[in-house]
Amino acid sequence: MDPCEVVVAVDLGGTRMKCGLVAADGAVLHRETRPTPREAGGRAVLDALLETVVELSQKATADGHRVRAIGVVVPGVIDAETGTVGAENLEWVGTPVRAELEAAIGDGVPIVLAHDVRAGGYAELRQGALTGTTNSMFLPLGTGIAAAMVIDGSLVSGDGWAGELGHTRFVHGDAAEQCACGQWGCLETVASAAALARRYGARTGRTVDGAREVLELLAAGDPDAAHVWDDALKALIDALVLYTTLVAPTRIAIGGGLVGAGETLLQPLRDGIHARLTFQREPEIVAAVLGEDAGCLGAAVMAWDRVTADESGDQTV
Repeated sequence: MDPCEVVVAVDLGGTRMKCGLVAADGAVLHRETRPTPREAGGRAVLDALLETVVELSQKATADGHRVRAIGVVVPGVIDAETGTVGAENLEWVGTPVRAELEAAIGDGVPIVLAHDVRAGGYAELRQGALTGTTNSMFLPLGTGIAAAMVIDGSLVSGDGWAGELGHTRFVHGDAAEQCACGQWGCLETVASAAALARRYGARTGRTVDGAREVLELLAAGDPDAAHVWDDALKALIDALVLYTTLVAPTRIAIGGGLVGAGETLLQPLRDGIHARLTFQREPEIVAAVLGEDAGCLGAAVMAWDRVTADESGDQTV
């Protein structure tokens, strides 16, 4: 392999870190997956992240490459000014992730810290299902639900707070469950992959192997699986109709674990939105195409954007 310039890209998830060394043309020169030691607590997760970034940087140097930037994407709420992160499932509360990364690298290599879903949406915008759009959304339905919003050609950050569609209320009355965020009736409590498995178990008393098994039961005609699936679809349609009315996306790319259901998910969403809209511009509903690589690829693209901005003197990136 010929030496070249690379960025280190890391997508920190609740169970795994997806990592790579990525050249300026998008070629992934090295990729690996490491466990996230979430059970050991927030400090252990941070230490594992720091170790991963340092070791990937060292590998790049040993292979003769020059590291131009580091891109790290994480779940939770990121304070864009301070670089601190709050992520309940990682046991991070105001954790100074960017400062810790800067101290670990220590040689002036620029570091980009971003939200994992926004990074995935950016990758879909640059080289995936949202290519060519100026108003669109990437909505992964996984353990949780968050949105990457593209509005008038720009990825919306809201200083690190934007896109938490999963924590808007679409379930009311006795059916509302309390969300991990403290609110009742959030979209995430009924329409995430984790919610499907939990709600099926609560309804039947049976333990299932995640949303995948619920979808298998749905395909087999299980009425309880159909019930929790219909509840999820109703809440998702409500959410997408509201988003469409407010922001007018031309395309919505659905990702995450639930998109594995294919047209069993996508067609009812299309039909439900079509039936509800009156004057609004109707969006395309499509499957995201980058899969589990979206976050890591987005981290790499953002890191290379930082390199370009530094070289041009553009301070807005």
